[in-house]
Amino acid sequence: MHRHGYTGRKLQLAAGPRRALVRGQITSLVLHEAITTTEAKAKEVAPRFERLVTYAKKGTLAGARSLRRELLSENAAQKMLQELAPAFKDRQGGYTRIVKLENRRGDNAPMARLSLVLDGQPKPALKPAPKASKAGQAKSAPVIDSEEASA
Repeated sequence: MHRHGYTGRKLQLAAGPRRALVRGQITSLVLHEAITTTEAKAKEVAPRFERLVTYAKKGTLAGARSLRRELLSENAAQKMLQELAPAFKDRQGGYTRIVKLENRRGDNAPMARLSLVLDGQPKPALKPAPKASKAGQAKSAPVIDSEEASA
């Protein structure tokens, strides 16, 4: 069989579960403005999200209905229409950023961080956690500095 004309990744899923996975990740991206996933999933989600931003920027009833059909929650659709579309109004595409991360422990899958490119909003800086003493203290996650995040 030929490969010509086939787009997208199968992600080792049947069509229904694959569509549900992508819709769920797009909804999470809208609500949280950043997600961590595998590189293949991030590369699959990014262009579909960008198409939805284009629908939201049009400001038409048909565009709003397209968003509501694709996103899994009404909260996500409202955020896209009321917050994200105005934030992206002067931007001609390139609404997402994919940053490669370390491979995942366990299966060594290449991971990536998919985040929105929102101009004028500071990104919270991750500071390394304070070193725990060897006296049996558990390791803690990196701490977000609230002073830099609010600046």
